[in-house]
Amino acid sequence: MTGPNENMRRTNAERHAETRTGLLAAARSLFAEKGFAETGTPEIVRAAKVTRGALYYHFTDKRDLFRAVFEAEEQSLAARIDRISASLADDPVEALMAGTRAFLAAATDAGTNRIVFVDGPAALGWKEWREIDDRNAAATLRAGLSSAMENGALKQLPLDELTNMLGAAFNEAALGLGNGRYDRAALEQNFKALFEGLRA
Repeated sequence: MTGPNENMRRTNAERHAETRTGLLAAARSLFAEKGFAETGTPEIVRAAKVTRGALYYHFTDKRDLFRAVFEAEEQSLAARIDRISASLADDPVEALMAGTRAFLAAATDAGTNRIVFVDGPAALGWKEWREIDDRNAAATLRAGLSSAMENGALKQLPLDELTNMLGAAFNEAALGLGNGRYDRAALEQNFKALFEGLRA
């Protein structure tokens, strides 16, 4: 049987989860609209309709909250790339291009672009930003390249170096999309030429 204390614990756990979800949603909206530097914790608390104490119960400070928002964005981006790429597993190069298009589409969203590519490195520092990216978006690129090499679709090249070089190109593409310097169709054309040039 379930005792009253267990019911209370479950209720508290649910309440804590709802508060955390609300804080993340409010913070994501404000960080996307105004940026990390221009967003204050008082407005996050107001937008989430929680107390200041609730914010500091779940997160150490604004940076810690931003880190959670950033990681959620990275996880969402990686899942989107994986989902789209999986449908073209028969042709690893086409799968890489499908992932590329998904990445560029996400980078055209102003909020995602600001959080992931502009404020992410500035707020967290390059090292921490890179560690989170390596576990998410960059991991999808590495897996795609590795799979393509294993089945003979791509030339056998040093995987870490290739992943990091292409990752730098993707990040530059995202920044250029964010500030209007690059055209998305032109970027797709260039990435397509890169991947075709890597075919075995």
